[in-house]
Amino acid sequence: MKKIFKYFGLILSVVLAGAVSACDLLENEEQEAEVGLQIKVFSPEKVVAGVPMTINGSGFKDVTEIVFPDAVSVTDFKIVTDNMIRVNAPKGISTEGGKITVRTAAGEEAQSKTDLKVGNTKVSGYSKQAGEEITGGELLTVYGEDLEFISDAEFIDADNNPLVIKDSGFYRKGTSTVVVIVPKNTLEGVYVGKLHTIDGKEFLLPELSYKKPATEGHWETVKKIIWEGDGSTPVAWNGVYRFGLDGTDANAECIATFPQEVWDKMKSETFYMDANIDNADWYNVRITTGWWDPNWNGGDLGKGNETILDNEDGTFTLTVDITGDEAFLEAIDSRHLLFTGEGYTPLRLYTLEEEWVGGEGHMEIVKTSVWKNDGAAAVAWNGVYRFGLEGTDGNNECIATIPQDIWDKMKSETFYVDATIDNADWYNVRITTGWWDPNWNGGDLGKGNELIVENEDGSFTLTVDITGDETFLEAIDSRHLLFTGEGYTPQEIYFREEVWVGGGGGPKEVVFWEGDGSAHVAWNGVYRFGLEGTDGNNECITTFPQDVWDKVKSGTFYMIAAIDNADWYNVRITTGWWDPNWSGGDLGKGNELIVENEDGTFTLTIDITGDDTFLEAIDSRHLLFTGEGYTPLKLYFLE
Repeated sequence: MKKIFKYFGLILSVVLAGAVSACDLLENEEQEAEVGLQIKVFSPEKVVAGVPMTINGSGFKDVTEIVFPDAVSVTDFKIVTDNMIRVNAPKGISTEGGKITVRTAAGEEAQSKTDLKVGNTKVSGYSKQAGEEITGGELLTVYGEDLEFISDAEFIDADNNPLVIKDSGFYRKGTSTVVVIVPKNTLEGVYVGKLHTIDGKEFLLPELSYKKPATEGHWETVKKIIWEGDGSTPVAWNGVYRFGLDGTDANAECIATFPQEVWDKMKSETFYMDANIDNADWYNVRITTGWWDPNWNGGDLGKGNETILDNEDGTFTLTVDITGDEAFLEAIDSRHLLFTGEGYTPLRLYTLEEEWVGGEGHMEIVKTSVWKNDGAAAVAWNGVYRFGLEGTDGNNECIATIPQDIWDKMKSETFYVDATIDNADWYNVRITTGWWDPNWNGGDLGKGNELIVENEDGSFTLTVDITGDETFLEAIDSRHLLFTGEGYTPQEIYFREEVWVGGGGGPKEVVFWEGDGSAHVAWNGVYRFGLEGTDGNNECITTFPQDVWDKVKSGTFYMIAAIDNADWYNVRITTGWWDPNWSGGDLGKGNELIVENEDGTFTLTIDITGDDTFLEAIDSRHLLFTGEGYTPLKLYFLE
């Protein structure tokens, strides 16, 4: 890591840059003084009583009163500078919202250009219902509206005392969902927890049975899927469900072929088939070969056979053990393994294996550090905290340079900055370029800004998302990325990534496609996915092997996408021919399948299994994500 102050010539340039910056600031202040009293912007734009607000503008030094919608007057506020006021949103603001007005003792006043919105927190449901069990360390999801104003969750500890979890300790907090990690030291028993909001509302959690987390591991039976179908083709004394060893399907007759180790396992161990029951009164299962001879188990298996278990949900599970049938084992290598008959539809083949699960697990946000401070000085309107792409720092100005893959990630994903607070009353963060122009986010960020969270240890965490600022993105490659301002010292730049930690019991994210965030959806065909071998015109962004494609068609999967338009976006999942559409049409902001995350992304839950027309079409027409206002980042399963 390079130290800027190592170079005398560079010291001079920094001093001159500081001088120029100071002159610029003075000139800006003089210009704003000429403009007079005005409100430029305020944040946040939606509040409830008690939320800290920042008002930016000019001519604020003589302001004596701030008037909120419905004529609510406030005189208790702090004039930070002539350009910035800090105030807490008062009680009694009109629920309809409206303009904010600032007034001076001389009777001069200025009104905001935009309306202040007023939140109203409502809880509509929970991921656990009354009477259900929940374990310490487990995630509890709250659904509703304006949930960003929830300030804490209250549980009971082992000594029957209130156990309050502040919102900074929530697993995830958004406007329509909040996810709380149940404390591991919660009281074991049945009780009702609480949620509190910034403006004093209280919501009761369902009466749940709280359990201590497991502290020891255990053996668990786990399904290992060999093949999974989409449930669309019933058996009808045909050769559809034919399986073979890799390399033995010259005529392309098999629905799937298996590698040698899987084939050997099926021949030497018990495996299982789950199937839909298409005829509840009678069905017939024949396991034979591609030559329809010999048959396993001497003949056909029907309803009530000891190898068939009715699961009472419209499916059955068949136990298959071909290990002792020498004639059958010898034949299937060349003739294949065929499931036929009538009255049922195979869904999956799998083995059952015992796995050691080592205690409880949980999702955890893990830091992936990009840079750490090794003693550099506080920010003081200088060029110290300048970062660049490797190979672009010919003058040795950067405190650190970043490899291409990390640089691209910083440009396409949200990242975070931890900084010590050197001035508890006021600090100013400007993210700009090495030429001091353009600035990200339109200007300076101060205490109370919604992107800044003050921690309880004298530091703050800044959320940075430069993905939508095309001018800024274009400039930083050659001009660098510069953190300047005053009243703080950057300590670390990092990404936050959610990973499953612990021994078991929870879902793991299995990513099967990941993009770079560079191409926005705009009613185009960019995000087109297909089955391998179906993309003759090279239209797809990627194609998937048969096993992944089958999994997409037969189970739930998820999409994470960057929100490019916070007010409105539209998601259409369709085919390469733009017809048919999944789920009957378009999905927008507020749809129950979409959860907005705190990092400027949303998570969309996708289950296409029941849409037979759509399922049939995508094999040849592809799977296409289109619409506007968002950028797909990754597709994944939870396992």
